[in-house]
Amino acid sequence: MEKIRLTERPEWKALQAHHKEVRDIPMRSLFREDPGRAGRFSLTAGDLFLDYSKNRIAKETMRLLLALPEAAGLRKAIDAMFGGEKINRTENRAVLHVALRVPEGTSILLDGENVVPGVHRVLGRMSTFARKVRSGKWEGFTGRPIRNVINIGIGGSDLGPAMATEALKAYADPKLTVRFVSNVDGTHLAETVRDLDPAETLFVVCSKTFTTQETLTNARSARGWCVR
Repeated sequence: MEKIRLTERPEWKALQAHHKEVRDIPMRSLFREDPGRAGRFSLTAGDLFLDYSKNRIAKETMRLLLALPEAAGLRKAIDAMFGGEKINRTENRAVLHVALRVPEGTSILLDGENVVPGVHRVLGRMSTFARKVRSGKWEGFTGRPIRNVINIGIGGSDLGPAMATEALKAYADPKLTVRFVSNVDGTHLAETVRDLDPAETLFVVCSKTFTTQETLTNARSARGWCVR
């Protein structure tokens, strides 16, 4: 079947036409004509509240917006991901990020095997390790507690941990210094460790495949710094 570009689909063109109809409507008019607008165009998920009523949208806007991913086969793609199909065509791998987030007792199959129990075993080991580092029980080679943690990664393996660290900064242990190295230029690593003591420094090498050349190069450089 021939693939149709998203912008060539009739659902996209319908959205473009609809945009011309609503783009100049005053926001006050929308609220005046629909007093229940705030409740209709808002939602709650856990402790998060999203209010999108203060955008130039109407019931027809939402219908057209939902029609576009439906026509593009988004639901089928989501089911394929959750079903463990190998949708990563480049590496011929399944894409099961969702398995990292589901609660224990959930079943996500990959080649007939439920991967969730294995994921939670690893998460448990990670939690135990992190608690030892934070408490000072995990010691460096000389027996001194870890005071510095440096993440080595690139792309999502850098941005993901960095964003999580920033988001959870209010809960961070002030005794720990956390830094990130992603640039293969040796200056980045040199500046990152310039004021640190190797005896109190822990490197975390973050990678999906451990074949990324930039990450491996930085990891070797970090090891050399520790040994020297």
